[in-house]
Parts: sequence; C-alpha cells; structure tokens
Amino acid sequence: MKWCSALSQSPDLVAAIREAAASLREELAGEEPNLLLLFLSEHHREGFREASALVGSEFGSGLLLGCTARSVIGGGKEVEHGPAVSLAAAILPGVTLRPFHYEMDDLPEADGSAEVWRARFGEGEHEPHFLLLSDPFSFDVEPLIRGLDVAFPAARKVGGIASSGSTPGDNALYVGSEVHRSGLVGVALSGNVDVDTVVAQGCRPIGTPLFVTRARENVLYELDGRSALEVLQDLYRSLSPADQNLSRGSLFLGVEMKGAQAEYQQGDFLIRNLLGSEEESGALVVGALLAERQVVQFHLRDARTSAEDLDLRLERHRENAPADVEGVILFSCLGRGADLYGEPDHDSGLLRRHLGPVPVAGFFGNGEIGPVQGATFLHGYTSAFALFRRRAH
Repeated sequence: MKWCSALSQSPDLVAAIREAAASLREELAGEEPNLLLLFLSEHHREGFREASALVGSEFGSGLLLGCTARSVIGGGKEVEHGPAVSLAAAILPGVTLRPFHYEMDDLPEADGSAEVWRARFGEGEHEPHFLLLSDPFSFDVEPLIRGLDVAFPAARKVGGIASSGSTPGDNALYVGSEVHRSGLVGVALSGNVDVDTVVAQGCRPIGTPLFVTRARENVLYELDGRSALEVLQDLYRSLSPADQNLSRGSLFLGVEMKGAQAEYQQGDFLIRNLLGSEEESGALVVGALLAERQVVQFHLRDARTSAEDLDLRLERHRENAPADVEGVILFSCLGRGADLYGEPDHDSGLLRRHLGPVPVAGFFGNGEIGPVQGATFLHGYTSAFALFRRRAH
C-alpha cells in the first residue's frame, strides 16, 4: 500500500491539475494508482465539470472520487483562501473498490432490514469500509449512515459534505468519470485495507449532566423538572466572564450516546447545535431528536479545547494503532481552521506531529461523517480523520 498527496495553488485549473499530477507521478515512480482523490476549491468553479476529465487524462487508470469545497487540504497544507487543487493517489494491492452514486429516492426505507441495505451497497470478501461525499442541498446523509450501521456494524463510515456553494447545483461530486450536482457519491473498500478513525468534536462540558424530563422531537421543554431556558439562564450566571462571553456564540448541547452510564466525561456526548429558544414556553430548540430520560449537558467550544481534544485523540491512536498509517483523509468543519486557531494548518500539522510525514488530503466541509463510541454520526465543528493501513492479519 502506498499513498501520496499533492497540492497546487495555481489559479488556472488545467495548470493546477497538471502540476499536482506531475508531483504524484514522481512519487508513484511508474506505478499506477488504484484510487485518486480530487478536492477543488470554489475558486475553480468555472472548471468544476471538466476537472474529472483533466485528471483522467493524466492517469490512465484509477478510480476517481472527490468533490468541491470552499477550502481544501493537501500536500501538507490547509488552503482556506484562494485557488487550490488537492489531488491524492493510492496504490491498494489486494483491495476491491466499489464506487456508487445515489439520490435520496435510491435508498432503502430507513427501517429496512440489514439484508436490504447490504444488497444495495454490496458485500466483499471482508466487511467493507465506506468513504462518503454528499451534496448538502439534495441529500440527507443521516438515514444513510443509520442504514449502513445496521447492515455493516463493524465497518468504518467516514466522509464529508461538499461546501463550494450556497444554492442547489453549486457543488460537484466526482465518482469515476461521472460528475454529479446532487446526491451522494462514495466508494466501498474491501480486502487488504483497514480504516481507523479519529473524530475530534472539540467541546468541553459546563455545568452538570441533566435528565430530559419533557421534550417533543427536537424541542426541549424541561431539564430535571425545570424549564430548560431557566436552567440555561442559571448556568450562564454561574460561568466566569470569559465563558459567559464564549457562550454567546459557541454554546452547544451534548446528548448522551449510551444510556445507563454511571459517570459522564468529555467525549461521552454527541455535540449538537442550539438553534433557538421559545420565551413563552421556556423551551430550547436543539439540532437533534430528544427523548425523555436522556442525559444531556451543555458544552462550550474554543480554540484551546479543540486543540487539546484533537491532541489527546491522536496520542491515543498512536499508542493503540496496530500498524503504521499509510495515508489520511481529513474532513474538517468550515468553523475550524485559521479562524478558530489563529494559525494555518493546525489540524493537519498536529497529525504530522503525532504520526510523522504521512500523506494527507481532504477539505473543509458543511458537515463531517464519522463514528463515535461505535455508531456513525453527522457532525459539525469537528475534524474527522480516516487513517488507512494494511489489514492486520
């Protein structure tokens, strides 16, 4: 197995792809890649449709997978402003690649059996791992990942939501020689490959864990028998001035992922947005479906917590990894990067400090797909890493 990553910041798309491809060919030393990954910044919008053909003209073989984004990652850099093309290549001996493109109407019913989902997405010699890229306007990825979790519980599902535009049709999704403006594209990888994941949500809990005592769908009315808004107001008054200021723009609700825990710590909650409040009812509107007797806890996000969370998770991976990482795909949120940390290349740089000069490609998206505590979720404000290695025998 061999991975390599290249990046060009040329404003001309043809020149950029040629430059990145030349760098890859030098590293490949005459070997043909099995998988190619292409991530284009929004500055190349006029060439979105021709990009896959340009990559195809540079490489005679290899399955292409990719999408367009506001900002891209490759060649050791995170380019958040200005034109950029990230192109990566992987030689994957003993690995079977099954590409796919689906629209929402193509999916099985959300409560469909594991057999139905397995038949739709295929099954290789080993349970496959999935790379998933979707359009934010035409595809709801959450029913998909729930179905894949049922059908392939041991598989890794990781990916991101394209982010190059603000209206339907602005994004491009690449799979093989096809270019799609809607839906989801992906590839199932089976055989001699394992995919480890590191998902850093980057939030710290404040206050104490609380029981949901009244809720309807995503509207939270009561916590521990009190108005949810009243509980939040009391919590706000107990915070330091710095955390009070932070809570005005970086306050979230953490929802438990596993019930019946005796204690809850940072990382035990799925972080979800607070979307608003209802003054009259004292309710909070949350970006998640809630159930009574669930445990929740308010969280804050800041640069220090995000950095420490990622540092800890990468350290744990390094200590427990069964084999060396050959290549990495990084799906990061548009809310991270230099705007959060005050410096460029933070997350990819931290990865290299832990794992060495491993090739990294990826993009900043409108959402990140990755597992937490054994289940796959769609995240926000997260960095989700897919780390590829040979299967441990």
